[in-house]
Order: sequence, then C-alpha cells, then structure tokens
Amino acid sequence: EPKNYDEFAMFFDKVCEDYHHGGGKVHTTNWSLSGVEGLPEDGQLDLQKIGLTDELSMRVRVGRNLTAFPLPGLMTKADRINFENTMLKAFDVLKANPDYGGNVFSMTPTADWKEVTGQDENPNLITPEKYQELVDAHVMFKDMAADPYLASAGIASDWPCGRGCYQSADGGFIIWFGEEDQLRIMCMAKGFLLNDVFDRLNTALKYVEGIDGIDFATSGKYGYVTSCPSNLGTGMRASVHVKVPNLTSDGTDLKAKEAAKPLGLSVRGTGGEHTPIGADGTIDLSPSNRLFITEAEIITKLYNGIKLLMEKEAAAGAAAPAAEEAAPVEEAAPAEEAAPAEEAPAEA
Repeated sequence: EPKNYDEFAMFFDKVCEDYHHGGGKVHTTNWSLSGVEGLPEDGQLDLQKIGLTDELSMRVRVGRNLTAFPLPGLMTKADRINFENTMLKAFDVLKANPDYGGNVFSMTPTADWKEVTGQDENPNLITPEKYQELVDAHVMFKDMAADPYLASAGIASDWPCGRGCYQSADGGFIIWFGEEDQLRIMCMAKGFLLNDVFDRLNTALKYVEGIDGIDFATSGKYGYVTSCPSNLGTGMRASVHVKVPNLTSDGTDLKAKEAAKPLGLSVRGTGGEHTPIGADGTIDLSPSNRLFITEAEIITKLYNGIKLLMEKEAAAGAAAPAAEEAAPVEEAAPAEEAAPAEEAPAEA
C-alpha cells in the first residue's frame, strides 16, 4: 500500500538510508530552475552550448501511484482493470484538450475486461501487431512477465490485464499504466534544449493531477511513493541518448560506466536497463539520484554531467592514437637462408 512507507518506517527508514544516504533528510519537491547550482546564466540547458552538434533523444519521466489503489505488487487482476477504467476518465479529459489529444492503447483482453467491468468490449484493445509496433517505437513497455524481478515481486502478475498507454497526438507526451508503478508519465523529444521536455512534463503533471479522481500518493518524508524504494522522492529519471564511440570502442559500456559513475550518472543500453548499447556507441545517460534531490537539480545535473562526460570522451579519443604510437613494434625475425641447390637432399 502507498501508506506503508510511513506506517512501517522502522523498516523502510533503514532500507532507504542504506541506499540513498539521506542522513535524516526530508524530501522536498521543486521544479523551479531558479538558483540551482550549475545552471547557465540564461537558464537554458542547451546542449549545443557544450559542443553537441547532432540532435539527441531526450526523455524525462516520473513514476506515480494513486492513493486509491494498492501498489502494483499487491494488486489483484480486478484492481488492475479497475485502475485502468479509472484512468480512462482522465485520458478522456486529455483527449478533449487540443494541447494533448491522442489515443489510448490497451492490452487487457476483452474477456477479462468484461469479467471485471461488465462491459462487453474493451474499447481500446490493440492487436499483438500494434503492441509490437509501439514497443519498437519506444512508446509502449515490454512484456513484464518476462522480467524475473518484476515477476517475483508480484508486479508482473496478471499480465497483460490493466496494462497499456496513452499517447498525445504529437507523440511527445506518454503515460504508461500498469507498469512497475501504476503510472509512468513522460515527455520525450529530439533536440538540444532539455528545458523543452522538462517544462512540458511539469505542466502536464499539474494538469493530470488536477483531473477529478487523480490523487498521487506521497510520503511526508520520502515524497512521491513508488514501488521500488530506489525511485522514491522525485520518481524522476531524466535521460538522453548520446554517442560516446571512444568510451565504447571495445563494444561494451564498461568504460562509459567507469567514467560516468563519479559524475553521479548511470549508463544503460538504448532500450533501457539490461539492454545493449548502440552499434555506433550510443548510450542512455541519466543522473542516478531520485531522493533528497529536487527535480530542478536532476535536470541541471544531467546537463552538466553530459558536458563532463563528453570531455572524458574526447580525452579517450586523444589517448587512443598516443597508445598506438607508444606500443613497441616487434622486429621481424630474419628469414632463414635457403640451402644451396647442390646441398639439397636428393629425393628417393
């Protein structure tokens, strides 16, 4: 239950302190960039200013859960479908707003939908082909039942009931429902200005929470409540796909992770956690912290982290030719002289 973080504080406080090292802090929420350390003077987190010339895939998402339902690990099949049905009212409000519009894509089978809601048809049910199309486009999440961690936690139970997503008409605003958290709300775009996705998500979150029946679960100490304690607080993950061919020249992300960790950044594959990096050296980069840090600090940390990582990428590129020049060259062994023809042994 969302309230369990506070009810069982004797247990959760120890877990959260071991992971987040809060030192008794209380989480605060703040989306305002004003006064954030490391923010450029003009307040613009423009990646072109730090030397990037190709547009990046940028994404900012948050995890949210409603107070009216258990967290996903404790949900029954009926809970999951009733939650989806509850969210349809909010999605209708979004679809009616010209700033959003869009569509809902559901995976709940019609038989299960009818069993729980009494309605003959799931009005938003998609085909397996459409589901795969959305997964390939990074709009929909992958089969949770195939994840042993989510399965063991009960989060993947009853798949695919109560699972799906809403996507705005322009494709840049997405709400997953029924994933690790009840809601994963995100904005994504290709470009250079991190403010674009950050500000749009802030505006969208305020709009969604203002819809009747939507009440996000929070903890007095830990901020927004999430299924995994690692996401408590902001529930935010701000990420970009960036090319680091020098740090991934061995075909792995090991050097990139080694360079990113001291900067407080995490490296993943381009398809998310436990997926490979791109063939061109593209990685998914994001700040590691979620709790006891504000939303504004996370996006600024990403901006400055990209700058520092690109400096390490350049240094790795400069070091490679130097290493090749310094490598000792083995002298070729002298070829054996052929025996004079007259001394060659006669064939039998």
